[in-house]
Order: sequence, then C-alpha cells, then structure tokens
Amino acid sequence: MAHPVDSQPIATAGRVVIIGSGLLGTSIALLLRAKNVEVYLEDASPVSLALACDLGGGQAAAKYAGDSDWHQSIALAVIAVPPDVTAPVTIDALKRFPNAVVTDVASVKTPILNAVLAADVDHHRYVPSHPMAGRERSGASAADQDLFRSRPWVVINHPKASKHALLTVRDLALDCGASVVNLDATEHDRAVAIVSHVPQLVSSLLAARLVEAPEEALGLIGQGLRDTTRIANSDPRLWNSIICGNRGPISSVLTAFAKDLSDLLSGLTVATDSDFGEAIATPGCVGAVNSAMQAGNEGAARIPGKHGGAPRRWSVVAVLVPDKPGELGRLFTDLGAVGINIEDFSMDHSAYQRVGTAYLSVDPAQAAEAEGELAQRGWRIVKQ
Repeated sequence: MAHPVDSQPIATAGRVVIIGSGLLGTSIALLLRAKNVEVYLEDASPVSLALACDLGGGQAAAKYAGDSDWHQSIALAVIAVPPDVTAPVTIDALKRFPNAVVTDVASVKTPILNAVLAADVDHHRYVPSHPMAGRERSGASAADQDLFRSRPWVVINHPKASKHALLTVRDLALDCGASVVNLDATEHDRAVAIVSHVPQLVSSLLAARLVEAPEEALGLIGQGLRDTTRIANSDPRLWNSIICGNRGPISSVLTAFAKDLSDLLSGLTVATDSDFGEAIATPGCVGAVNSAMQAGNEGAARIPGKHGGAPRRWSVVAVLVPDKPGELGRLFTDLGAVGINIEDFSMDHSAYQRVGTAYLSVDPAQAAEAEGELAQRGWRIVKQ
C-alpha cells in the first residue's frame, strides 16, 4: 500500500551521487530510486557498494571516473560516511562535482563545517544536514526507504550557503518524508549531545554492568532494562567518531550528569554509614533519591507527545498475550472493532513463560471500556 507522501511530486531532480553505502546512504538511495531519481553510489568498500547496488540503491559510479561530462552533470552529492572522514570527502566532492549541491548527513556538524569553510572550494554549494534517524544495526543490509518518514531532518544554514543549495537540501529531506528543522551548527551539536549522544553512552555504560551480572539476576530482567539498554547494541566503530567529534558538548552534559550522580551517591553513602543501619527510611537517602526522581519526572514531562504536541497522560491497559502467531494482531483488531485507538504500545516478555504482557496506552475516558470489551472477548486483564 502506497504512503500518502509517495503520491506527491518529487522536488529532487537531476542526477544524484551518494558517497557512502551504509544505513543512511543506502536508505536515501532506495527512497530516491523508488521515485525514479537517477542515483549513483560510491564507497571505499567494494563489498558494501555491491550490496547497496544489489538492493536497488542505484549503480556504481566508478565506471564514470574519467568522464568529465558525467561529473558536471551531477546535481546533488550526498556524503554519508563516518564523521571522522566526512570533511575531506565533502571537500573532494565539491571539487569533483563542480555543479552539484553537496550535503553531508553526519551527526556532528561544527568541526566538519569549519574544515570545509577553511578549504579552497565553492562554499555556496555546501549545506550540512543531519537526518535524526537510525537503527542499532548499521550497513546497507539494515537500510529502509522509510527510515526518515516523519523524522526530523536538521538543515544547517551558514552565511555562505546559497538559497538554491539550501532549497535543494530542504527538498531532499521533504522528499524522504522527513520534517525540516533549521539550526546552526553549534545549536545542532549541543542538541544532539543531550538527546542522542549522551543517551547512547549512558545506555552502553548501564548495559556494561550486565557483563558480570549473575545468571539469577539476568533471569529477572524486565522491560525497563530492555528499554534503557536497547541502543547499547549500536556499532562501536561508528560511535567512536561521533562521540569524539562532538566531545565538547557531550562533556558538558556528562559533567552535569556526573554531578547529579555524585549527589545521589553521597546520599546513599551517608545513609549506609549512619546510625540507622540498613533501615529503609533513612534520612539523607530518601531526600537524595526523591530529588533524583523528581528531576527525572520534570525532564520526562518535557518530551513532546504524540504528533509533536504537548505531552499527554494516557491510561495504560495491561493484557496477557500468549506467545502464539496472530495473538497480538487479534488484540489490536478487538480494540479497533469497538473504536478504541491505541495511542502507544510496549511489550514485556516473561523470562520463564510463553506469555507476555502488552501495555496499551489509551484515552483515559476509554480505559474502563477497553478493559471490559477485552475481558468479554477472553483476554486476561492485568490489574495494576
């Protein structure tokens, strides 16, 4: 079934070359090819390049290496390589494709932009950008032409960028189904440090505590830990250059995080050494924990809600779902049949039973109705 965006005219025109056939580069290539854009691919790895081409991302550009007319015909060059090599690849692209608008999609912007602006190239044709989309898995095999749909795509304006170049990169983002966000490079790097880069590090550090955890502890893992460690499976090679490239803003966030952690540890230590021994309601400990939890509540309340609007509280209906084919689909169908929309969804799997608990977020006014209708249809409701 076609998406509504697919029926809209595409603004990206002319030949496009994508340098880097990893997750982002191949996903962009697949989307553009689906819209009949002429796409050429380059990659330092012949294996990665061959896979991206085989998946339908376009054709290899190597055969046109000595064709000056072909190089002049490129309208858009997308640089999708790791941040530590993005600047030299971008500079090279600006030289090799004299008529192309060039954008990079690296997740670090300031050092790359500074390096490009310091080079002897046409800065008017260069517009950095960054689609806020990704997966734990990397490479062309994880690519998806819908990867950017309804995701933010940051477009970085700088004084030397031409209106044509800015419009071209904006059109690329919109053609990919993304929503355009305009920031400068410094704003971008500070923003991704707190919403993307530090969460990756915290998730990785938390997951690292499981390396020596006893088996009995692993058997108790619930959905909370699965959620907070999901991104810990990310590719270390890619994140090495991302974290080091944005180390200034990341360090600032981690410094504040470390202070909060130190304050919490101080409260726990005071409680342990006090005359109250191991009593649960120990002065000092309670205040430190409460402070940390309240600050977390306040921060979580600022996360945008559905469709980017103000956050809203939903009622959660918990339902036991047998681990059998079609059961989850039947649950959704039963709620849809009575006109109840599922606003959000999560699943908690039992470590020892072939059953899971589905947590369905619904309108509070419909929560009781949802529980009643599902119970009548044979579902077991878990009271919380």
